[in-house]
Amino acid sequence: MLRSLFSGISGLKAHQTMLDVAGNNIANVNTTGYKSSQTQFQDTLSQLLTSPSAPQAGVAGGTNPAQVGLGVRVAGITTNFQQGAAQLTNRSTDMMISGDGFFTVRSGTDQMYTRAGSFNFDSTGQLVTADGALVQGWAATNGVINTNGPLTDLKLPIGALMGAQATGNATFSGNLPSDAIAYVAPVAANPAATPPVLASPGVAGTVVTRALDVYDDLGVKESLSINFTRTSAGWNVSATRGTGTPVTSAITFDAASGALTSGSPLTVNGISVDLAALTGFAGVTSIEAATQDGQAAGSLQSFALNSDGTLLGSFSNGLKQAIGQLALSTFTNPTGLEKSGGSLYRTSVNSGAAQIGTAGTAGRGSLAGGALEMSNVDLSSEFTNLIIAQRGFQANARVITTSDQLLEELVNLKR
Repeated sequence: MLRSLFSGISGLKAHQTMLDVAGNNIANVNTTGYKSSQTQFQDTLSQLLTSPSAPQAGVAGGTNPAQVGLGVRVAGITTNFQQGAAQLTNRSTDMMISGDGFFTVRSGTDQMYTRAGSFNFDSTGQLVTADGALVQGWAATNGVINTNGPLTDLKLPIGALMGAQATGNATFSGNLPSDAIAYVAPVAANPAATPPVLASPGVAGTVVTRALDVYDDLGVKESLSINFTRTSAGWNVSATRGTGTPVTSAITFDAASGALTSGSPLTVNGISVDLAALTGFAGVTSIEAATQDGQAAGSLQSFALNSDGTLLGSFSNGLKQAIGQLALSTFTNPTGLEKSGGSLYRTSVNSGAAQIGTAGTAGRGSLAGGALEMSNVDLSSEFTNLIIAQRGFQANARVITTSDQLLEELVNLKR
């Protein structure tokens, strides 16, 4: 009877723990990035009343052991890291991991991990969690990110400038029509000829004009103007940068393939103009300025998040440049992480070390901006667990009251 009392007590404790876990899950049904927990039971030691025996040949069969269990205990409380549903917020600082991985943050001197991506910028421009932990990643230097370097606190460089860059290269692409009217030089009059030759006005060739904005060392915008004039041999090119002296050249195309055969590149006052992509087919005029590598200076206006965790800054000159990249961490055994409150986890001896890298690599999930991962608590399952815990608690309580009644009968034998 004493064994049944202690078994009942262990059942009460175990089911109380199960009730606590279910209650905590329900309490966090709307907690961003929360992962639900499940309680696992196992029996405790059993008392051996009768030892087993082996079969005796021709004498008797074997017997099984007779054991009485001594109750139940909580074997473990595991965390379910199943993906939670997405909630769109349209806030640029809200970020969601789709797949495996954790955001890496720093709280004091401790490195912590979280699935809750509801971030904000503090007064100094640092990217922080709701309780002030600093989000970790790699800062960019002139748009270049070294993900092999040490982690640092991610910070929005408020007032950052993108420096000006002089144009050094420009390209044009498209087609110049081979059937365009060719330039014919005028013929001078010759009265001495027999019969006399009259003056000819000549024929003006087809002219195609294109312009491209380029920049000097200080970011001052200039115009690079190029005129293509059709000749009998091909095309004459006259290029002018700003108010500078025109630079001329001749380009020719292969009659069979239409590919450019000569005249590229063309250097115009320090700018190398690449015309190699031009073609010379008939009937189509599609030449356009393709690229140039110069830029004006610009100040940071806003930022956006790429799926690989790169923070792209948008500058007032219309260009975008990387300003940082978030770090994601994965673990060999994520269920071995310890919950530290504030939706944060820390490593334990059974979680394995953090494997830090970028989103979308080595099994890490991708990132989505303007969205949050919701709790993965299933209310229907949790309410069912509440009923199971309640009934288990009640049943074990009945074991205790029944054992008590038997003890009372035993005491009453003296009366």
